Amino acid sequence: MKLLTKYNRINVAVTVIIMLVTGIIYYYTISHILTNQIDKDLVLEENEVFSYVSKNHHLPDVYESNHQQIAFMKLGSGKVKRRFVDTVYHDLDEKDMEAGRALISSVNVSGQNYSILVTQSKVETEDLIQVVFLITIGVIVILLLVLLLLNRIILKSIWKPFYKVLSQLKDFSLVDNASVNSTPSAIDEFTELDHAVTSMADRVKNDYKNLKVFTENASHELMTPISVINSKLDTLVQTDDFTDKQSKLLNDIYGTVTRLTRLNKSMLLLAKIENGLIQDIQQVNVREVLEDSIYQHEEMILQLGITLKTKLGNKQINANRSLMEILVNNLISNAIRHNYQAGSLSVLLDADKLSIINTGKHAFNFEQVLKRFHKSDGSEGIGLGLTLCKQICDRYGFKLQYQRDKDSHIFSVLF
Repeated sequence: MKLLTKYNRINVAVTVIIMLVTGIIYYYTISHILTNQIDKDLVLEENEVFSYVSKNHHLPDVYESNHQQIAFMKLGSGKVKRRFVDTVYHDLDEKDMEAGRALISSVNVSGQNYSILVTQSKVETEDLIQVVFLITIGVIVILLLVLLLLNRIILKSIWKPFYKVLSQLKDFSLVDNASVNSTPSAIDEFTELDHAVTSMADRVKNDYKNLKVFTENASHELMTPISVINSKLDTLVQTDDFTDKQSKLLNDIYGTVTRLTRLNKSMLLLAKIENGLIQDIQQVNVREVLEDSIYQHEEMILQLGITLKTKLGNKQINANRSLMEILVNNLISNAIRHNYQAGSLSVLLDADKLSIINTGKHAFNFEQVLKRFHKSDGSEGIGLGLTLCKQICDRYGFKLQYQRDKDSHIFSVLF
């Protein structure tokens, strides 16, 4: 949820609550004021009755109209308690019952007590209250609309520098050598943010350049002594006969140098993928890449007596062909190396995914093997194969999945 939307929701909710509470208080206040006004009118009528009785020593004639009625009733020896009550009375014209306000009192006429019931209509008062209430609701609605409009216009203008900085950050790329330009603002917080972002972008670009140069130099410098070691070993092998112990030592050295070469190339490739240095994109036929990889591993498959099953559909993707070859080769190589004698290997390809299924005895933690240099027991690899596969999948938005089904391992690449 955007900050502006969140702010507007909170602002509107608080405003509505305050307005409703204010409206309720306003409604009851107006109602109380108007009721007091009616009560004063009732008292005035009561005083006129008292004044008339005092002068004439008898009750006035019963008075009735649509808005006011006065009635008398003979009492015994007692008197009624003087009070104001809400009541209803009979409208003379419309013959309906309407809301009213009444004053109950008593008067003594020539030694006889009479109750006085003065009733006055509240219809006009209620109509006035309804009008006031509707006007209040209308004002609240208009105020909310104006508030939302002003918030949208003013806040959008205030947050413009922030969104400009955010847009530059989204487009920022070390590969494209894009820069983050300064965005001036009259707001101190946005100015501070702009300075922090531009400073960070400059530091990141400088660190990236240094890392890139270091990686390239380190790879180049490592390849030179490795080549020299290989050359010297070849010369040494051709000089004389060796004992079995010496031959074993030479084989170990050859194996170590080969692993070092593979490690150097893999680390350099990982650095290039993570830093987006491999930009050559073309349309790649995944089926052709799979067929080439299976052909290259055919000898290993025959040596282990592995039963191979393939079901390859056509799938075209936009990617770097070398990276796709590395991805496929690593998955198939792992499926063969971690298989057992006379096991099975299935390679399935359709429009949605690539699945490589191989038999294998040992289970493993998929999240752990994705980490660099993590190797299963007895593995002769360098521990970067699946790490490379994961990086390549992330580079092109694929998803690498693993499942264990009885004695089978299932690696899937979801396109």
